[in-house]
Amino acid sequence: MNQIVTIGREFGSGGRSIGKKLAERLGVSFYDKEILQEAASSSGLSEQIIESHDEKPINSFFYSLVTDTSGLGSFSTRVEMPLNQKVFLAQFEAIRSIASRESCVLVGRCADYALESFEHVTNVFITANLEDRVTRVAERHHLSKDKAIDLITRSDKKRANYYNFYSNKRWGVASTYHLCLNSSVIGEEGCVDMILRFMDHELVENR
Repeated sequence: MNQIVTIGREFGSGGRSIGKKLAERLGVSFYDKEILQEAASSSGLSEQIIESHDEKPINSFFYSLVTDTSGLGSFSTRVEMPLNQKVFLAQFEAIRSIASRESCVLVGRCADYALESFEHVTNVFITANLEDRVTRVAERHHLSKDKAIDLITRSDKKRANYYNFYSNKRWGVASTYHLCLNSSVIGEEGCVDMILRFMDHELVENR
């Protein structure tokens, strides 16, 4: 029985670090950018293409033209699937393949949506107070406070647009996940502890 944890995260919340620590505590594999390598290997798309289109939604108007066949005759059959859509599908299948073969922690890329039909999946969202996120991003990327705020705003918007576009859920909304944690309140190790306690509780409840 594979145990899977997916982690959605606000930019600068420490979600990736929490995911990595959780994987270490569980003794399982950790997948973030590694998902891109898996997707490239299985899809035939280059890793550079996968990375350049990572977590980027396509233009919604163009997507509606490609996918909506009503009144368009054979138009949809003559328009090649947008590259962003190919990348999403490659990642989607890679995530499902990974989860089918091993217990792991997966970060971002609509992993919870890709695995919604799987059992024993815990979906977590990590948030943090803006002040802490700004400090973390500014230090990591050597940015001023204003530039860090701008990067956080743009990154969160990109992640939300991607998630909301491709999934049937809403990014960052509590009802989307099993567990939402604020790393500013309980710290990264506290988040890991809470996730592990939740997983233990779910195992007991579902026996």
